Amino acid sequence: MASQNKNGQAAVLGLQHLLAMYSGSILVPIMIGAALKYTPEQMTYLIATDIFMAGVATFLQVQMNKFFGIGLPVVLGVAFQSVAPLIIIGQKHGPSAIFGSIIVSGLFVILISGFFSKVKNLFPPLVTGSVITTIGLTLIPVAMGNISDNKGVASAQDLLLAGITMLIILALNFFAKGFLRSIAVLIGLVAGTAIAATMGMVDSSVVAQAPWVHLPTPFYFGWPTFDIPSIIMMIIIAMVSMVESTGVYLALSDITGKELTADKLKKGYRAEGLAVMLGGVFNTFPYTGFSQNVGLVQLSGIKSRRPIFFAAGFLVLLGILPKAGAMAQMIPAPVLGGGMMIMFGMVAVQGIRMLSRVDFTNDHNLLIAGVAIAVGIGFNGAPDTFKNLPANVQMFISNGIVMSSITAIILNLIFNGYKPKVKA
Repeated sequence: MASQNKNGQAAVLGLQHLLAMYSGSILVPIMIGAALKYTPEQMTYLIATDIFMAGVATFLQVQMNKFFGIGLPVVLGVAFQSVAPLIIIGQKHGPSAIFGSIIVSGLFVILISGFFSKVKNLFPPLVTGSVITTIGLTLIPVAMGNISDNKGVASAQDLLLAGITMLIILALNFFAKGFLRSIAVLIGLVAGTAIAATMGMVDSSVVAQAPWVHLPTPFYFGWPTFDIPSIIMMIIIAMVSMVESTGVYLALSDITGKELTADKLKKGYRAEGLAVMLGGVFNTFPYTGFSQNVGLVQLSGIKSRRPIFFAAGFLVLLGILPKAGAMAQMIPAPVLGGGMMIMFGMVAVQGIRMLSRVDFTNDHNLLIAGVAIAVGIGFNGAPDTFKNLPANVQMFISNGIVMSSITAIILNLIFNGYKPKVKA
């Protein structure tokens, strides 16, 4: 009975993780499919398969075996930074070049995983804390965009729904205890959606229009082709994703208290590379660790992997049963934005907590953290600044998280030097 109760609680927590990442995960196929003028049937395939593969990718990463899997409560979803380059590739060379470049970039990640894992010492608390703080602060505008339903200006109803959702989550964290407190975000999203329904803001037509059953098909859009410039572009994006994922892994390692060795990192990168390759084979997109779920682990206080296994299972199920998956699309954007505000704030605070271990009596450390966070927030918030640069450079330099990581690493090496302490 106790075991059944634990599984039931883990399943609910897994559902909470799914809802936290669901809209972000389906947004990428919607944006790319719309830009490439896919038919409704192709869009249905793209979205359902993307969700299915996110579940497979998460399972590959959360478990641990001899060859791959980091074994931390990490959820994988489609990498948002891949949107612009994949649209460019698709418009110039067609979908076959998209998926060929994704497959090769995944193989590249697997091949360099061993080398990349050795550079963990480039991420001491000074660097990691700066990057994770930047991740949280750069995600907060995404939450604000949801609150306004991506219209730019929020209506009174939008603000009311977001505010009610946040108040429910905060009240549960203040008054509730144990399991009820750990699913505060889920309760907030469900309650917010129910209130939105009374305002006529919930669209149930997405469920009626979705098919009952869907099966992923390898090479659905045709056999891949291998265009060299497209491959190089996606390899750059893969390395960007590895840097971001490293921040996610280090944050989860810190939250759970589990040491992150070079060997675990290597297996984590391998799992990510394998997930990217499978995405290419099944004609979806690259996968990477989702930062919003880090905030959820911190907020819920549940640090085990069991809920993530359930989340992976739910994703696979939703990918096979699109009608069930469409129910999560009924959550209004302002409700989701309210929940995101709290979760992303928790990510930023996690970074600040890591920075609290740094010796800031050393002025160099203060400078490193300040410049890294400023570069990350500034570059991410003003992409138009780089419009005169080549497209490939724009794609790289306008990613604030990556620029924050590079800035923190380089400045730390210049001012503090390299101190190897990694355990294999």
